[in-house]
Amino acid sequence: MPAATVVRDPSPGTGLPAVFRQRYLLKLLVDKELQIRYRGTVLGLLWSYVKPGIQFVVFYVALGIFLGLERGMENFAVYLFSGIILINFFSEAFGNAARSVVANASLIKKIYLPRQMFPVASVWVAGIHLLPQLAVMLLACLLVGWSPTWLSLLAVPGALLIVGLLATGLGLLFGAANVFFRDAENFVDLIVMVSTWSAPVLYAWTMVRDVLGPVWFAGFMLNPLTVAVELSHAAFWLPTTTPGAHEVPPHLFSLWTPVALAVTGLIMLAGELVFRRLEGRFAQEL
Repeated sequence: MPAATVVRDPSPGTGLPAVFRQRYLLKLLVDKELQIRYRGTVLGLLWSYVKPGIQFVVFYVALGIFLGLERGMENFAVYLFSGIILINFFSEAFGNAARSVVANASLIKKIYLPRQMFPVASVWVAGIHLLPQLAVMLLACLLVGWSPTWLSLLAVPGALLIVGLLATGLGLLFGAANVFFRDAENFVDLIVMVSTWSAPVLYAWTMVRDVLGPVWFAGFMLNPLTVAVELSHAAFWLPTTTPGAHEVPPHLFSLWTPVALAVTGLIMLAGELVFRRLEGRFAQEL
């Protein structure tokens, strides 16, 4: 007698590892998102320069010129832009990842693939948009006398890793919640709005230390975005300033960077666990 055929339910996908085992599908999703994003536009990928450029000009005029921050900080333009590109990366990656499952409802109901692929693809698309901004940032630094050390160069991948992991973890968490409660999108918008001010992008970390004191300042440094932005400052802005005139927060590399990586790791784990627990009901709810 022929052996009985065992029918099994589709695999739950084994989570994030399945996404990177099927990198060809991830590439297809990234290409699809880029094509949809710029379909019918004239500038296309040039919008990656236009939007942060206008944002930078507005903040520079309002804070640097009108409020006088430019007079108290060397190369304030580099300081400002090196923080803006990190926050923009987080805002785009997290915002799109949190909406990615609902936005791809038609695919989820028709074919099976690891559902985590949609938030991850959104983060990769945001990373592609970040590359031109990093190129502009590097050019600006070279024009004002950038002289990095090996430690400042290592700060760049550290900052990107922290923001990427944070956006992915929160994207998984809110992406799953958004399927069942569309109010989640409003919480995402609130987090994105607050993130610009929660990290020292538009102000110096010394202001927080002087106003809040050491205890509250330690809480401020527990924010992974704060650490990522300060790593970006250490990589791009600090090597353009007069040696010894400015400094990064104490123990940025030895303490706060490992703490930020640990916090983002926990957020990634929480987002993955919630996503895997709920993904079996996505097609039904969508």
